[in-house]
Amino acid sequence: MPKTQFVCAECGYTSPKWLGRCPDCGKFNTLAEEAIAPEPAKKSARPAYAAKPLPLSQVKFEKYERVSSGIGELDVVLGGGIVRGSLVLVGGDPGVGKSTLLTEVAAHLAKEHKVLYLSAEESCSQVKLRCERLGLNSENLLLLNETCIENAEEHFYDAEYVVIDSIQAVYTETLTSAAGSVGQVRECAAKLMRIAKSRGVTFFIIGHVTKEGTLAGPKVLEHIMDAVLYFEGERTENFKILRAVKNRFGSVQEVGVFEMTGEGIYGLTDYASLFLSDSRGVAAGAVVTPSETGNRCMMVEIQTLMAKTNYGLPRRMSLGVDLNRLIVLVAVLEKRCGLPLGMQDIYLNAMGGIRLNEPSADLAVCAALASAEKMIPVEKFTAVFGEVGLTGEVRGVNFAERRVNECLKMGFQRVILPAKNMKACEKFRDKITLVPVTYVSQMIKALFQ
Repeated sequence: MPKTQFVCAECGYTSPKWLGRCPDCGKFNTLAEEAIAPEPAKKSARPAYAAKPLPLSQVKFEKYERVSSGIGELDVVLGGGIVRGSLVLVGGDPGVGKSTLLTEVAAHLAKEHKVLYLSAEESCSQVKLRCERLGLNSENLLLLNETCIENAEEHFYDAEYVVIDSIQAVYTETLTSAAGSVGQVRECAAKLMRIAKSRGVTFFIIGHVTKEGTLAGPKVLEHIMDAVLYFEGERTENFKILRAVKNRFGSVQEVGVFEMTGEGIYGLTDYASLFLSDSRGVAAGAVVTPSETGNRCMMVEIQTLMAKTNYGLPRRMSLGVDLNRLIVLVAVLEKRCGLPLGMQDIYLNAMGGIRLNEPSADLAVCAALASAEKMIPVEKFTAVFGEVGLTGEVRGVNFAERRVNECLKMGFQRVILPAKNMKACEKFRDKITLVPVTYVSQMIKALFQ
């Protein structure tokens, strides 16, 4: 009788018996039974191809070649294009457009390269139906419907680019567990990594996500990959955001914006309709801030709503901005500026589903909160950026010149910025009104004289 063990689907923890709660990650009902594969016989002699250490001076510098994917926004997120011999993992909710995006990429690459699309969840006719809907046709795009990684391995060597749809649907014969289990995902990813690094084949791998929004499978799946991208967006909305959370060949701050239509998915370069609303300057509680995401700057609108609480403990809710950061800024405004926010329910939202993780959005959040409390709208063509300390001091931020330049290109007329960044932005004084501030109270006076 084969031996079995129980493996956690979240972290890969193994246990000889079933447990309701994983002792390692603390998740409930995540341990599944898997058969233990027999250990291979140990070789006594050292293999002839064993790697030998080399001095750093003797290691040859390898220049990475980049190829355009045909979608400009995807190239930006990847750091300038697709690196040959890399592994790119694309995760997202069901129906968000992962297969559509990679089908368009595969069709574009197939014009000059040999591309294999391994569909483990759909038949070849279903993939062709999607290609016809998108208006894609290429003789070099090869379709393969296979779930066993060993049966498809011989076809990988003949292709330059391979799309795996999806990693949870394929399996390896070396393990007896079902496809999608922790062991299967780990071994299949490791096999693809060896092929990519030894043969120079580029793999695009689609991965499912859990109900919490994280990639399904063990964390080693993300460790193996060269780039991990999250495709986010609501099913009812046409706009999608592609976010890089890991990239060995580029910045992890990059964000790509896409629009899903019936004819395909397209990258957007004009973000004004997505991150800026038409009601700014009319309704109170809306402020625009220039946000630095990777190699580019975006104008993002921050909206705030306040309501008198009906309970003893006021509610704080934040979307796109860290909730703990919001609580700290509310305390700074109440203590340093005298705004009565203690008995107000506060709701904060960054437009378009963008995430403002950098501290330069602090001053804009304070401006939106002050505007909502005073019920006075901020002027439509005024932008605010700067970091706020616990003493109410406005600290300088990075890339101040690029932020002011982006405000100038978008037609803004006034920028409130930290006084410490004023020296670097002096060259814009003749083109746009610059208002340097040292404390949050000065910013409030400048906005609501």
